Amino acid sequence: MRQEHKTFRSIEVGDGGDGRWAAYARTLWPEMEGLLTEEGRTPQGADRVGALFRAHLPELVPVLDRLTGQLDRPEAEAFLTHAALRPFTQSCTQIGRNGTLLRNYDLRPDLCEGTIVSSHFLRPVIGMQDMLWGLLDGMNDAGLAVSLTWGGRSAYGRGFSILLLVRYLLETCDTVDEAVGRLRSLPVAVPQNLTLVDPTKAVTVFVGPDMSPTPAPDACAANHQHLPVTDEQERALRTQERLRAIRAAGVDDVAAMLKPPLYRSVDEEGSRTLYTARYRPVDGHVTYYWPGESWQQSFGDFTPGSRTVTLSPTI
Repeated sequence: MRQEHKTFRSIEVGDGGDGRWAAYARTLWPEMEGLLTEEGRTPQGADRVGALFRAHLPELVPVLDRLTGQLDRPEAEAFLTHAALRPFTQSCTQIGRNGTLLRNYDLRPDLCEGTIVSSHFLRPVIGMQDMLWGLLDGMNDAGLAVSLTWGGRSAYGRGFSILLLVRYLLETCDTVDEAVGRLRSLPVAVPQNLTLVDPTKAVTVFVGPDMSPTPAPDACAANHQHLPVTDEQERALRTQERLRAIRAAGVDDVAAMLKPPLYRSVDEEGSRTLYTARYRPVDGHVTYYWPGESWQQSFGDFTPGSRTVTLSPTI
């Protein structure tokens, strides 16, 4: 077996207008622009996704304009709408309870941006960034936290990447109920599961291009939704096994997240658990965990820097 390492960074970007966000985004742009769909590269496609963004996410229009101007790259606006990106899938497990959100994020290491970002686009938000300003998980200053998992189905439609919708909910909502209400009018491109937590409530909601937002039985999620899981899906994803395990562990058992079946070693696609995150949004704290190491960030004490961590062994 050989060890594999990944470097995670933490950065502050303010409102996105002072050059810090753009300086970082430009370093990623060569690999990011390849994720734009062919339609998004056409003038007609760019106009369509721009109109979709302005219709559904009006509060973020000034931020989109600011970031697009700062990035100053061809096709930047179409990319930043997150409505013309190639679909992607990831295997994750998460639970919300008692004002706490606990999650594992699984993906190929080279496909994860690995950047913890403190921003103030519309309000203070801290989260694990992906696709330049989307979020895999995060919290805001009102005490709301949100994280995502893939819904396990191959449906695809016109809509936004879930990464941007996590950003949008945290930028514009104070409570779980408010965020769930917003979801009802937001088109999403790929089936996803969102777990949302505030000081008094925790829920998981199934969303997708072919369904209305649907509450899950409890505030837990792996990689399936309302449909039965086939034997083939279970062999590949172990989604039901992970869901049972996280329900049994609860939100306080970080140790369980760092061992099988919740902590996943490398699979045939090269995916594995990249980090564990435990959000306490009412306190404004998040801690990221790896075997033998942790990194805490908060609104009151956010520290830019980097950590190189050891991932699960490659066989």
